[in-house]
Amino acid sequence: MFISLPSLKGPLEEMGWTNLELNLQLFIMSVLILAASFCVGDTDPLDVAAINSLYVALGSPPLEGWKPEGGDPCLEQWQGVSCVFSNITALQLGGMNLSGELGGNLDFPSIIELDLSNNHIGGTIPSTLSPTLRNLSLSANQLTGNIPDALTSLSQLSDLSLKDNLLNGQIPNAFVLLTSLMNMDLSGNNLSGQLPPSMGNLSSLTTLHLQNNQLSGTLFVLQDLPLQDLNIENNIFSGPIPPKLLTIPNFRKNRNPFNTTIIPSPPAASPAPAAMAPSPEQSPWKVTNSPSATMNAPIPPRRPFKAMRVVWIVGAGLLIFTALGVCLIMFWCFKRRPESVKYKKHDMGLYSRPFHKHTSSDSPFEATNDTEKGWGSKLPSLQPEPPHHLPIIQGDKFIINPAKSTKVTERQIITSSVKVYSVASLQQYTNSFSQENYIGEGTLGPVYKAELPNGKLLAVRKLNATASVGQNHGQFLQLASSISKIQHANIVKLMGYCSEYSQQLLVYEYCCNGTLHDALHADDNLKIKLSWNDRIQVSLGAARALEYLHEHFQPPIVHRNFTSANILLNDKLEVRVSDCGLGSLLSSGSAGQLSEHLRANGYNAPEFEHGSYTQQSDVFSFGVVMLELLTGRKSYDSSRPRGEQFLLRWAIPQLHDIDALSKMVDHSLNGAYPKKSLSRFADIISSCIQHEPEFRPAMSEIVQDLLRMT
Repeated sequence: MFISLPSLKGPLEEMGWTNLELNLQLFIMSVLILAASFCVGDTDPLDVAAINSLYVALGSPPLEGWKPEGGDPCLEQWQGVSCVFSNITALQLGGMNLSGELGGNLDFPSIIELDLSNNHIGGTIPSTLSPTLRNLSLSANQLTGNIPDALTSLSQLSDLSLKDNLLNGQIPNAFVLLTSLMNMDLSGNNLSGQLPPSMGNLSSLTTLHLQNNQLSGTLFVLQDLPLQDLNIENNIFSGPIPPKLLTIPNFRKNRNPFNTTIIPSPPAASPAPAAMAPSPEQSPWKVTNSPSATMNAPIPPRRPFKAMRVVWIVGAGLLIFTALGVCLIMFWCFKRRPESVKYKKHDMGLYSRPFHKHTSSDSPFEATNDTEKGWGSKLPSLQPEPPHHLPIIQGDKFIINPAKSTKVTERQIITSSVKVYSVASLQQYTNSFSQENYIGEGTLGPVYKAELPNGKLLAVRKLNATASVGQNHGQFLQLASSISKIQHANIVKLMGYCSEYSQQLLVYEYCCNGTLHDALHADDNLKIKLSWNDRIQVSLGAARALEYLHEHFQPPIVHRNFTSANILLNDKLEVRVSDCGLGSLLSSGSAGQLSEHLRANGYNAPEFEHGSYTQQSDVFSFGVVMLELLTGRKSYDSSRPRGEQFLLRWAIPQLHDIDALSKMVDHSLNGAYPKKSLSRFADIISSCIQHEPEFRPAMSEIVQDLLRMT
């Protein structure tokens, strides 16, 4: 209906409105009518055609408002459709249980975001895509075929996710114009071949995930990109790793057959003599994982014979001069030795010696005593240990007060032999860190089984570049010293460490029954059968470990990464919690990685999303682990229906319903549990996973609750 605004003036005047009021009201009405004319526009016919085509290709799913022909998506507000005026700008249909295919027409003229992730869509990706796209997510579907060359036209694209599909073939060489792309995830497919050269044009790329494919070749095309998060695990990349990639804060590269080829340095203006450059044969570290292990000095140019003679004469003179200096120093030291010994009998008992003392042997086990082995003295430790008993790290040395370290107190003194291993010896004990000795991949780096000459087994954690970034030699020694003081029956014991050739490794006791995660979720032939009482005992052991860290150790420790994969079981199924005392590494370079790990696996407390992680956050994660023990389910399982993938979300509504609770229990128990005990177990879980941190109990309360169940 059309209304003439001037025609309203007469009646309004008769009602006593002034001229100013009339003009103001007429202006407001004009604006409202004009706005309404903009809102009542039909959707662009090209958009209608594209969305009709998509709806038919998807098999006409039950989406509110959608039609196979015609319709007005913007005006009628079809489900998941966002518009600006008459153009569709976004389709947000993630996790809608869609099937079918994408069809051949996704050419929406003005679309910015297309999210069809976490569905069951099959077929291939259309060869026609809208160049206006900025966010394209087709992850977690059943798409097949190749990644289309149509990517080359998406010059405005900033986020691309095609992970967890069935895509194959090579990654297309289609990235020349994609200079705005910041995040790309192609992981979990069957992609093969080498990385295309045009990837080097991705000047804004900060996150690249390529793990779990069959990609090969080298990584040089990535070396100049501004990457902060790179995951290439489980591929067949070979060749040397470019040193620049090793500086990426979050770089995961395990299970690739990288070789030990040395990357030559750029020619220097004044090259050093060849004798000064260590050759690959001289280095005992043969696993190329650090800049120092992949760099080699340049080969010097040939010099005339006379020049070489001068070099040799100068070198010989320097050697003779050095030898004379050493002899004079040794003579002076021996001359003063009686006086020094006499003085030590009257001092305060403090003495210092090098923390690293290597022998000519690569193996510390060939030495005759602790001093020659370079393992240092035994570090006394109390639960908790008084501050004046702590070893003091000073550079590469530590100082102990032997008079106080031997003092007998009312507490039991636990001695800890923290041994210093050489890289060569650990390489020998792990068979050059072979795949056969590979135990698993933790948040901070891979873990390998080591067998000592006497048959004893150890576990060696090799800190990855992300974990050790920014941590110098002295800080690593301080870290090892701090971890050595953590002494509890339910915590994995630190046996030693290694810090050589830019490598940082921690050596722990070995637990033959692996992790709780494997015991609960591995293939049936690898699972460990845990009875109901076993599960209560595992919960109790893990609770005691956290109680010790939170309430008895000084200063208190927050674990920060408490998961079933960090709970180890020995031959008696006794709990040994790992990764204790590594919070400083998790809270620095790996914070983003840890956040992603906890979020992806369903252990994160609500407050962690806002950057806060406390003892109460550990309690929350402990509750999730108890849920795993109760149900036998993983904390996150993508193979289950969408509503059951995250264990916590699925379980919470059922914890207070005794009938539903009985159906949740791990079927492998075959009903062999008391219902009263089951109810108490569920009550403890409920208290741990409270949304507000202040409502969660302390670990000491949880320990007492579990003790009442035994």
